[in-house]
Amino acid sequence: MPVDLDAVADELYGLRPEEFVAARDRYAAQARTSGEQDLAREIAALRRPSLAAWAGNLLVRGLPDEVQPLLVLGEELRRAHREPDGPQLRLLARRQREVIGALGRQARRLAAEAGHPVGEGVQREVEETLHAVLADPEAAREWAAGRLVKPLGAAIGFPEADEAAVGRRPAPTPKPEPRPKAMRRGGGEQRRRQLAEARAEARDAERELRALRAEAADAEAKAEDAARRSAEAEERLRELREKARRVQEEQGRARADEQSARERARRADRDVREAGRRARAAAARVERLAEDAEE
Repeated sequence: MPVDLDAVADELYGLRPEEFVAARDRYAAQARTSGEQDLAREIAALRRPSLAAWAGNLLVRGLPDEVQPLLVLGEELRRAHREPDGPQLRLLARRQREVIGALGRQARRLAAEAGHPVGEGVQREVEETLHAVLADPEAAREWAAGRLVKPLGAAIGFPEADEAAVGRRPAPTPKPEPRPKAMRRGGGEQRRRQLAEARAEARDAERELRALRAEAADAEAKAEDAARRSAEAEERLRELREKARRVQEEQGRARADEQSARERARRADRDVREAGRRARAAAARVERLAEDAEE
């Protein structure tokens, strides 16, 4: 039966994380058996999602009606940041907090219903993913596909809106106190340079945060793999112990049967010897009687 990468990926990223590896390896083996070596390598390269990524994928799969409204809210927020409107920004920011909080709780509910409850730490990572979805169109597209491997880091501000604003006009600044002309000259350029430096630092910090989260997700995946292997080994050990117990019981019964049979054999041997003695005595008596009769 042909194996399709997209169909396999959709199925795998809908499974619980602890089920992912075994199912992926089965599909990769099936592709190899079918002679599709490139497809087998692509399937084998699929990474198991972290708990937070899996919970974020559950929202896309379990609440599809919530996906488009969240993407629309992100577009509205980015537009409001590009064209600052105080009242509208405050309204949208309130909606952002309400929607993300509600979806974070929904992710925990869906995870529990799927048989793998998660804690507050995972919920916070899901909420950070949703903040990234609202701020970054690329993150939004990645999340909407439902195949996250690790949670998305919340962006610092709204990068798309910030870049547009910088290209259009300098950021508004409060009215400065009177200063000497020499200090006032070049002040706007200095502020823009400081703002650019601060944004560069924020982007560097965000990249570092994403890298650390990726490392943490990888470590978590390896820990879950080890936990799964440990559980499987424990189950095999339990089965072997149960088998050994049954064998020991069978051995005990066999020994008891052996002892019983040997005892019966000893009794039978005694009975045979006693019967032989009686037979010999009877034969001797017959012989004596016969001799007496001849006399």
